[in-house]
Amino acid sequence: MKRLALVAVALALLVALWLLWPRSTETSFASSENKTPGAPVRLATPPAAAVPPPAEVSHLADQLNAPAGDIRADLRIVADLLDAFRSNFPHDGNPVGENAEITAALAGKNKLRFAFIAPNHPAIDARGELCDRWGTPFFFHAESGTHMTVRSAGPDKKMWTDDDVVSSP
Repeated sequence: MKRLALVAVALALLVALWLLWPRSTETSFASSENKTPGAPVRLATPPAAAVPPPAEVSHLADQLNAPAGDIRADLRIVADLLDAFRSNFPHDGNPVGENAEITAALAGKNKLRFAFIAPNHPAIDARGELCDRWGTPFFFHAESGTHMTVRSAGPDKKMWTDDDVVSSP
């Protein structure tokens, strides 16, 4: 009976200490310049999280824009990249967004951190966009969650002209 009473007292003390223990109202990112009592705490911007490198890199895009290939082969490779992405993310469908966002997803910025194309592939320009063999960013148009049309501007590097090459699902 004495043991049970001692355990109850000890437990009550632990709960009391936990409840009375002082807690900080600021996070670790709180700005040190705003220390007025009662004033709202201004939070500083947390440091940017570094994007981890892809866990694995596929070789599907190794021949993209290769000198021995042509634009039709390039569009087949891009279609294969999109198919592989959809196969690995069946509930998500196509990668979404503009070219740079789609390219980032294909280059490893996805839940699996799997790169369907190497992040440093020569077909990816300085803005992070996937480009055709003439250096023009591809135009991606999601027809649905599982079908994507990809357009190359062609040799004249101007979209929506007669020399454009289009891969549709």
